[in-house]
Amino acid sequence: MNNDDRLLTVGEAAERLGTGVRFIRRLVQERRIRYVKLGKHVRIADSVLTAYVEECTVPTLRDARSRFGKAA
Repeated sequence: MNNDDRLLTVGEAAERLGTGVRFIRRLVQERRIRYVKLGKHVRIADSVLTAYVEECTVPTLRDARSRFGKAA
C-alpha cells in the first residue's frame, strides 16, 4: 500500500470491481484481500484492488502456451 493510496469504502470497492457489496465483504471475511480496520469501519486501498484483479486475471490460451514452448 502506497502512502498516497486512496482508501475506499466497501461500497466504493464494490463499484470499482463491478460487484455487489456482499462479495467485497466476503473477500474481507475470508481474508482474501488486505484491508484497513478503522474502528468498526473497513477500508480497502485502491492498490489492493488492483493487485487482486491482476492476481485473479486468467491468461489467454496463447499466453499460457507460449510459456511452455513448442512441442518437439
